[in-house]
This record gives sequence, C-alpha cells and structure tokens, in this order.
Amino acid sequence: MQETRKKIYFAADAHLGARFHQDPLAIEKKLVRWLDSIKSEASAVWFLGDIFDYWYEYKYVVPKGHVRFLGKLAELADAGIEIHIFIGNHDIWMFDYLPNEIGAVIHREPLSLDLLGKRFFLGHGDEVDYRSRSFRFIRALFRNRFCQWLYAAIHPRWTFGFALGWSLNSRKSGLQKATSPAYAGEESEYLIRFAKEYLQTHPEINFFLFGHRHIMLDLMLSRTSRILVVGDWMRLFSYVEWDGENLSLLQFEEE
Repeated sequence: MQETRKKIYFAADAHLGARFHQDPLAIEKKLVRWLDSIKSEASAVWFLGDIFDYWYEYKYVVPKGHVRFLGKLAELADAGIEIHIFIGNHDIWMFDYLPNEIGAVIHREPLSLDLLGKRFFLGHGDEVDYRSRSFRFIRALFRNRFCQWLYAAIHPRWTFGFALGWSLNSRKSGLQKATSPAYAGEESEYLIRFAKEYLQTHPEINFFLFGHRHIMLDLMLSRTSRILVVGDWMRLFSYVEWDGENLSLLQFEEE
C-alpha cells in the first residue's frame, strides 16, 4: 500500500490574547481543534506571524495564558511534526522559550525554500510593507536590540498593559476597515507589487505566502507562480494546505 503523502499547513494572525476578542478562549480552542484535525496528515505547520497579539520574553517571565495552544504545539512536536513560527509585528519579541520548550523554529525574516518539490517565499508580510515611514520606523525600533533591552528593564505590569491597550486600539480601527472590501486590486496591493518585483530576479519562486493583511487572496502572478494571503484566525479561520501537488486556501469549518 502506498504511504499517504504528508501535508504542510500554513496559518497566520490568530492574535491570541487580544482584548479585541469577545471570547479569547473560544478562539484559542478553535485553533487547537484545527490542529487536532490536521495532525494525522501534517508533516509541518508554519505560522506566518502574529499568532500572539503580544509576546515578550523576559529572562524568567513569559505571557500567561495560551496553555491549550502551547500544549498542542508540544504534542505535535513530540509526534515529529515540525513547528515553524514567523515573528509578526505584534509578537516580535520571541527568543528562546518556544524553541527550548517546544522545539519550534523561529523565523525573523522572510524565507525562500523548497517544500515538497516547489519553491516557496514565506513571510509575515510586514517585512515588505513600505507604505509609510512611520510604520518602517516603529518596526525598526521594535527590532532594535538596545531598545528591547531598555524595554525589558520595565516591570511587566506596565509593559503588558501598555502593549495590549495599544493593540486593542489599532485592531479596532483595522477590523472596522476590514468590514468593507480590503483588496483594491493588483496595483494597490503592496504584497502583490513586491512579489512581482521579486519574481523579476527570482523567477524560480512558485508560491508566495503571507499573513498580516487579514484577507484571503489567491492570485496567479505568472504561468508558474502564485501569491496567497492566508487570511486570519480572528474572523476568517483560514489556512493553506500543501500536499506537493495542490496548494489550497481553505477555511476551517466544523459540523
């Protein structure tokens, strides 16, 4: 009997712990149920950023909560399933906790690699977002090691409250805008513009996958290349499945 081909899965933007969620625990449980549903077929799970709404690792302190999700990741990793996590613009400050406790691989920059015979370009999406100077400045500030050291000197009581409050305000604004069509066409979408430009010097890329934008998008860029924006786990509960032949953008639906 021929062995069933193992699949690779991609998801992004759960923003676990966000104060915007009416029922944060329900979001986490649904994400765990999805992981349960794919574990028998998965060889790897890639999280393309902003899985946590806020994450900062002090030397002896990490954010409380997320125990069901983290426990499920540990279970998958113990079963031999690769866990890959891209930092997003909300959970930049991942260091050694998840690699040491779970065996997850943390990715801090976009990555190009072969997966089951095809060439992928993976990233959260904010890395190629050049729409405003203010966004680029904040991103550089948050990634600066000296600024991170200064931030770590502040008691978590203050930093966690500040970060979650800031995220709440920005998420309310962002999701209000997302209730109307967020995709305005190829020329207006910076991820598509980036992918087309990148293809000019890297024509070997078959698939570009991003999160960050909270939309579901699947678009052919050329005869041999596609771009997919994987949606989110806040409203869409969407993910991408790759089996070596078919790349599918799907939504998790339960009976």
